[in-house]
Amino acid sequence: MDARELDYDLPPELIAQHPVERRDQSRLLVYSRTGSGEVRHLAFRDLPGELPSGTLTVVNDSRVVPARIPIEAPRGEVLLLERIADGVWEALARPTRRLQAGRRYGPVELLERLGEGRWRVRVDGEPNGCTPLPPYITESLADPERYQTVYARAPGSAAAPTAGLHFTAEVLAALDVERVTLHIGLDTFRPLQTERVEAHTIHGERYEVHAGAWRRIQAAERVLAVGTTTARVLETLARGGPPAGRTELFITPGFDFHRVDHLLTNFHLPRSTLLAMVMAFTGIEETRRLYQLAIDERYRFYSFGDAMLIL
Repeated sequence: MDARELDYDLPPELIAQHPVERRDQSRLLVYSRTGSGEVRHLAFRDLPGELPSGTLTVVNDSRVVPARIPIEAPRGEVLLLERIADGVWEALARPTRRLQAGRRYGPVELLERLGEGRWRVRVDGEPNGCTPLPPYITESLADPERYQTVYARAPGSAAAPTAGLHFTAEVLAALDVERVTLHIGLDTFRPLQTERVEAHTIHGERYEVHAGAWRRIQAAERVLAVGTTTARVLETLARGGPPAGRTELFITPGFDFHRVDHLLTNFHLPRSTLLAMVMAFTGIEETRRLYQLAIDERYRFYSFGDAMLIL
């Protein structure tokens, strides 16, 4: 697949800068892959009524850590990506060319340069930085909990599983829900670096699924994956992956889904692995059509934006 097939033009004003007042007030574009290919425009609170009987909703319960740590002299920042050992993390640091291994920058000690702006670092105690909002969000966030899902419980992510940000306790109560954990790191938000999608390198992300949860997921009549990270975990296990480990599964068009029947997802950036996964599930041309329709209908895009349900 040519990376240019993941391009689209988005008016800047459609990039959501803040969450809606109430999580389930966000909009929901519903598309059926079978039959007439009907598209409907609803509110997220309508989700439970859209799912077929017997659907198990699977969420990623990873919690975002306060991973963005500012540094001085030189002025920059360290973004913690993944905990490697007690106090030791893989991180992105900038300005990376002016930084030196073996030096301490505020609360962060740089241990080893890993390349591509990545470092192995040591942080004393638990991270105590800022909420790691994506760079396209330029407005401040009044309540850091709005960049957490209401069911988040396992700290470890450098970005939120954004499809889950729309859920309220009331919506969850109306669904049959199971949990998995994938700690979101560099791979989820790093843009494609190659002209051919398949040539992009996946570094892998840590996940864990309890045995009882996987038994329920295997036995479910239908499974809704809440977000691309959840889908990645489910398809890793469906291919014989261990209950806990790292996944390097890269889902691109032509992929055969074994355990995801429906997908709930936000609208993703151009040239992203997340958009490639949505195209794998929905179809390249159908995804492009749905994105253009969402733009025409003035949906809000990206992390704090609206959602799409693919049935």
